[in-house]
Amino acid sequence: MALGKYSRVDNRRQNSSYCSTVTITVFVGLCLVGVWMMTSSSVVPGQSVDVPAQENKNEVKQQVPESNEINPKQPEDSPGDLPEDATQGDSSTPEEKPEEIPEEKPEEKPEEKLEEKQEEKPEEKPEEKQEEKPEEKPEEKPEEKSNEDTKSDDGSTTETQNGGTNAEDADTKINNGETNTKDGGTKPDDGESNAAGQGDSEKNSTEKKPGTDETETKLDENTGEGEDGETGNDKIDEKVDQKDSKEADKSSDGQANNQGSGELLPSGAQSELLNETTTQSGSWSTQAAESKNEKETQKSSNQQGRYNWKLCNVTAGPDYIPCLDNWQKIRSLHSTKHYEHRERHCPEEPPTCLVPLPEGYKRPIEWPTSREKIWYHNVPHTKLAQIKGHQNWVKVTGEFLTFPGGGTQFKHGALHYIDFISESVPDIVWGKQTRVILDVGCGVASFGGYLFDRDVLTMSFAPKDEHEAQVQFALERGIPAISAVMGTKRLPYPGRVFDAVHCARCRVPWHIEGGKLLLELNRVLRPGGFFVWSATPVYQKLAEDVEIWQAMTELTKTMCWELVSINKDTINGVGVATYRKPTSNDCYEQRSKQEPPLCEASDDPNAAWNVPLQACMHKVPVDSLERGSQWPEQWPARLGKTPYWMLSSQVGVYGKPAPEDFTADYEHWKRVVSNSYLNGIGINWSSVRNAMDMRSVYGGFAAALKDLNVWVMNVITVDSPDTLPIIYERGLFGIYHDWCESFSTYPRSYDLLHADHLFSKVKKRCSMVAVFAEVDRILRPEGKLIVRDNVETINELENMARSMQWEVRMTYSKDKEGLLCVQKSMWRPSESETLTYAIA
Repeated sequence: MALGKYSRVDNRRQNSSYCSTVTITVFVGLCLVGVWMMTSSSVVPGQSVDVPAQENKNEVKQQVPESNEINPKQPEDSPGDLPEDATQGDSSTPEEKPEEIPEEKPEEKPEEKLEEKQEEKPEEKPEEKQEEKPEEKPEEKPEEKSNEDTKSDDGSTTETQNGGTNAEDADTKINNGETNTKDGGTKPDDGESNAAGQGDSEKNSTEKKPGTDETETKLDENTGEGEDGETGNDKIDEKVDQKDSKEADKSSDGQANNQGSGELLPSGAQSELLNETTTQSGSWSTQAAESKNEKETQKSSNQQGRYNWKLCNVTAGPDYIPCLDNWQKIRSLHSTKHYEHRERHCPEEPPTCLVPLPEGYKRPIEWPTSREKIWYHNVPHTKLAQIKGHQNWVKVTGEFLTFPGGGTQFKHGALHYIDFISESVPDIVWGKQTRVILDVGCGVASFGGYLFDRDVLTMSFAPKDEHEAQVQFALERGIPAISAVMGTKRLPYPGRVFDAVHCARCRVPWHIEGGKLLLELNRVLRPGGFFVWSATPVYQKLAEDVEIWQAMTELTKTMCWELVSINKDTINGVGVATYRKPTSNDCYEQRSKQEPPLCEASDDPNAAWNVPLQACMHKVPVDSLERGSQWPEQWPARLGKTPYWMLSSQVGVYGKPAPEDFTADYEHWKRVVSNSYLNGIGINWSSVRNAMDMRSVYGGFAAALKDLNVWVMNVITVDSPDTLPIIYERGLFGIYHDWCESFSTYPRSYDLLHADHLFSKVKKRCSMVAVFAEVDRILRPEGKLIVRDNVETINELENMARSMQWEVRMTYSKDKEGLLCVQKSMWRPSESETLTYAIA
């Protein structure tokens, strides 16, 4: 109509300047109307489908002042100086929630409106579109974009928020993904359900206020489960701080953000991080993830090159025990009369090579099945089955070695033999009065294996001799044992700690050389404890047997041992003699002849590491506060009871009065085991049977595992406070050892090794590489090593473990202290190293 007024049809001529003015005015007016329409479409459609006018007003207040504040001359939807991703989030909102869609029609797909708004935007701000395209398209599918970039009122924002959480802590990806499904976050390609979720989110927003309290809690729960808990929490706290100001503004106007999902809405500055994480859950990994994996691979390769592990080429092969297979030293011995060749002879430099695996090695059978059978290829020795098969020691049954439960003195089963002993000596009371015993010359340790059924813990030992791999059979079965011999040195145990000692045809000449070997048993036997001897001199009348019996009778009498009973087991056809050690010194003082003599007062009965044997007896403690003067509490009460001889005037290992120290240690390990070890580090404890605490103190770690089918070898290192008697007093057992030398056990003996601040102390005296090679030797493939130590040591051990291609299950550090859990692999190096001293 305006144009008609100025046309030539009217035949009116107007002033040319007047026409120009009107034309310009009209054009400017049209431009302003167009700008207003486009400006409104870029802001208002950001609201949810059914947001009332008041909420729309609040949303505009939140967005517009931010951009105008930074650059007032720019349009309201211009990126200005805001972070690129903050603008990206705003510009993509119209794609999913057009203003015109009513709440009653959730079936309309956001993808349809996506095209409409993408046609509008280029006319207004082509520069912004160009910036967004290269950032979004490689990372997101179109369906994903419509869900992930929605505003706070859309329940699907949970996925984007969870993506941010995942970026902070990679280990919570799966948990956060599950949260999305539960809380209303939709799958990326599910447009219809997403639209429906928007309506639900809006309805819930009026019911759940304020939103931030709930969402902060959930976010902390989701992100607190990763390995790097501290870092994750710190980053989440930062996100919460950034969000607080905006959340406060919105909640004051009655608007709740993302209540359907229960997650925090990320601020604009975090959008890039969140979108980057979303990509990781798609079909492609990120460059960061790929680069990290490659660096880890290169690091592992570098560590392998640094340590250069090799296989041990030795005569013993897969059964190599460095301190027992030192043939160079054995050949130089002047005599083997006292079994010197079966004692420990460690090489001057401990080996740093790795012991090979037997061909066909498999993961050991779990307890209690392992007591009856093991894999033949794990201990491929048949000689003992040929020699002792008729006595039901061990038999070859297909791919298994089976153990009928017999022994030289109990062909018809260990349980019958055990019950026969308790019937002969009622005071022995298995599992209550008698808890910890020593089995000398144990064979395949069936006696100790079946004593578990009577709640008795047995320290079994036998030499590495012609009875091929007998101790190795025991350990493979899940029965505690070590390789040792009664020769020229004291056994590696304190004095007066075993409740009983057992010998069934153990082939030890107790009566010779003044009874030196029997006197060693007297040293380790608790006053009032029993010596159970089942051997041919007890029940046979051959000349040799009669002579030995007479010698034993005389010796035990001069030692003041009381012969409690002699009984014959008619089923097994054997006899058992049981002696008891005195509980006072009266008998010693009344002897007419002081043979064997009493030890000097300066002779410490607890000194046992490489100490030569002496043919003397230590006096029985009589002071009521001296260890050994009283019998311990019955099991299991003795486990948690502070020993009566630990006094408040004494200072414990950790600096507190001794009784408080003991109690605090026990409580500490109960917390650690229950809160962390049992559930927190991914160990399947049903597969753990043989465990070792490589640096025990009071035995707290072992005590905390009491309710599991696990036995723990507590090791007291020779340079630590001698607390091993306390461990035995609790009804546990252990041994002295120096970790600069190899342990007296076969390779692949233990399912789990635990080391609390051991390595940082050991490396001051010897090679860490050699100690870790020893760890590899005694730990089974797929076995676990748990280390608690300073961060420097933890890092060094982690590098060594990676160099052996072990799996690092968990690392954690705080205040320069760290925790490491690694799992041994089947990997063995291809190169070998010949140890000349170990070649027979």
